[in-house]
Amino acid sequence: MGRITVAVMVSLWVIPISIIVNRIVPHPYMDEIFHIPQAQEYCRGNFRIWDPMITTPPGLYHLSLAYVASLFPGMYCVKSVSPFSHVCSTAILRSFNGVLAVICSILVYEIITHLRPALDKRKATLYAVVLALYPLHWFFTFLYYTDVASLTVVLAMYLACLKKNYLFSALLGALSVVIRQTNIIWMLFVACTGIIDITLVHPRENMKADDFHESIRNSGSPTPKKSITGESKLRKRKFGAGVKTDDHSTPIISVSSAARMSSGLVEEFQNLLLTSWYLKWELLSSFCPFFLVLVAFGAFVHWNGSVVLGAKEAHVVSPHFAQIMYFSLIASLAMAPWHFSLGQASDMFWSFWENRPFSFFQGIMALAAVFLSVHFFSIAHPYLLSDNRHYPFYLWRKVINGKAQRKIWVLAYFLASAAALIPAPLIEFRYYTIPFFLLVLHSPSDDAGRWLLTGIVYLAVNAFTMAMFLYRPFHWQHEPGIQRFIW
Repeated sequence: MGRITVAVMVSLWVIPISIIVNRIVPHPYMDEIFHIPQAQEYCRGNFRIWDPMITTPPGLYHLSLAYVASLFPGMYCVKSVSPFSHVCSTAILRSFNGVLAVICSILVYEIITHLRPALDKRKATLYAVVLALYPLHWFFTFLYYTDVASLTVVLAMYLACLKKNYLFSALLGALSVVIRQTNIIWMLFVACTGIIDITLVHPRENMKADDFHESIRNSGSPTPKKSITGESKLRKRKFGAGVKTDDHSTPIISVSSAARMSSGLVEEFQNLLLTSWYLKWELLSSFCPFFLVLVAFGAFVHWNGSVVLGAKEAHVVSPHFAQIMYFSLIASLAMAPWHFSLGQASDMFWSFWENRPFSFFQGIMALAAVFLSVHFFSIAHPYLLSDNRHYPFYLWRKVINGKAQRKIWVLAYFLASAAALIPAPLIEFRYYTIPFFLLVLHSPSDDAGRWLLTGIVYLAVNAFTMAMFLYRPFHWQHEPGIQRFIW
């Protein structure tokens, strides 16, 4: 069991379903009507031609060109094509995402085994295969969209950073931004996780953290030949004192530990700042490439006048705070099979009841925040209201419009998710894929049975959405052609 097993299992559904999709939907559909012709222009060598309706950079098209070039010699030898440009068919371009999906599943396996080296290889294989079935990722594996390529490169960037190959990680970060601009946020998040790992889990073991802080207070600068250990090392990515777990290794935070969470965050932030100053030259040399990518991105935005390339009037940055709530809802539903149980619900209720005044106040404030974000910051984007081919159209019409580890890591993750999602005026479930994967990769669930249940649920959802897409087409009176339901 391992990466080869993961690749084979994912290929077992990628290949046959890709064939079925290409037979029933042989022509570009939805956003493919922009992406596929643009990629075909690149195959013809027309790099100066650009569709003004495309909002993302041309990274996907360059990668596709390299992929097609790798296929051309073999296809030419068997006389299946004559000119190079004929290789860039809809089916071939879609197959590139299938290849990326297999690579993505291998990256997930590598990240899981790196974060949790004690985890059984069979379980790691199971987790990687189940995540490859995540409906929003799985569906777009068979279409020529930027989502699969974006996720794959972001995960590769994260893995390189975890392995402390920061230069390669920054190069992958630059590639991810060239595929989709919002990946600049995830590049900064990856850089932050690298800094957190270096500072709060510092490898040297000559000096306790308390002595280090004492030297800061006494002399204004740390002792040069001393370093941090002990207490910092206790803050590795695991749950400490005050946290108890149930039979499924899911953390249940007690009332006393919850009361200390804010002070713990302040302490971690203080440790981060102090140690960062102590290691400033090491951090500067390691993470300077990330800063250069950020500067280049800022120069691009200044030159372009916007984050997006085309259709700028339809993609104006707007404060869409309700996006965080929508993502939380989708992530909670997708993770429910392995994180929710009656025992956890009971523990949550009694924890809430034992700390009634504060818990009721928190609940009221949370409900007020939800109400305000939905009432004042739910944006009825024109694309959402007019296009009944997307499932969010029905979420808006039936639900929204119907009124109906480490703490510093968690903070960084929340800020990155907010920065990536809140400016987006359009509700697109596929925008949630990257934050969802990063969330699940740091999930503490080890129950293989629950992961199997999750995989079964994902299979059912995928079967339904693909059947609706392939076998329940419909027509618009004002526009010719077949329309299909899509995420």
